[in-house]
Amino acid sequence: MTSGPGLAGAERPAPPASPSSDGGRRRWRVRRSPRTTPRSTLTRGAGLGLGLAMTWFSLLVLLPLAAIVATAGENGVSRYLDVLRNDQTWAAVTLTVGQAALVTIVNVVVGTVIAWVLVRDAFPGKALLNVVIDIPFALPTIVAGLVLLSLYGPKSPLGVDWAFTRYAVFLALAFVTLPFVVRTVQPVLEELDADVEEAAASLGAGRATILRRIVLPALTPAITAGAALSFARAISEYGSLVLLSGNKPFATEVVSVRVLTFIENGNQASAAALASVMLAVALAVIVLLDVVQRRVARRG
Repeated sequence: MTSGPGLAGAERPAPPASPSSDGGRRRWRVRRSPRTTPRSTLTRGAGLGLGLAMTWFSLLVLLPLAAIVATAGENGVSRYLDVLRNDQTWAAVTLTVGQAALVTIVNVVVGTVIAWVLVRDAFPGKALLNVVIDIPFALPTIVAGLVLLSLYGPKSPLGVDWAFTRYAVFLALAFVTLPFVVRTVQPVLEELDADVEEAAASLGAGRATILRRIVLPALTPAITAGAALSFARAISEYGSLVLLSGNKPFATEVVSVRVLTFIENGNQASAAALASVMLAVALAVIVLLDVVQRRVARRG
């Protein structure tokens, strides 16, 4: 018969850590469990849907982009340098990027204000304004150019003749890109809890503090998404500019018109090089906006 809490010779579990002496110092040896790779929870149906989506995306986007880059890179970097060294092409690039950036800044401010008014305020004609915002989405771009030409052209009822000038480029780009910021910010504002703002106000926070610490960090992802869409659409716009800008070299000619000129002259490689350059510009702006979004959200 044995005595004590356990049987003689029975194995006892080792402690998770044991002290050892090394020069008068005690060290603890901790046993670490091996890292395990997280298991995928993707079902067969979801995997099939993902495969179909990636195949469709590759056919529509990745393969055409790869073809453009391959065509542009036939002669290496020299093709890009030759295109950008052309004075007329460089003038079109600077005009397009500059006007697109300016329009995007204006859209961020004006679009956010319009979204705020549509969500937070009640006034007669609100439903009509909510519908009018979407007109640039539904209106064909060539029709938009004709409308803007009749409104700001030589026979303008407003007495303003801005046709075939840089103002015409700005107006056309602003017209077709404004809804992007409004429609990305508006749903976020509708889901934003007003009780948090009221609680901050009851604790003594001013309107500027509430806007900077509560509202702005919540709206930043939507604002940056709308800004990215606005900029990408602006640098690729063509239809609304054909009639209104006049396509004057070194004055009102944009990149899309310059690319079309290369294609009409049979210079496919230069057209592909210029298109890939604008693609790189759009990606750089998207990355920059993402960095800004993260910093603003972190400060908030």
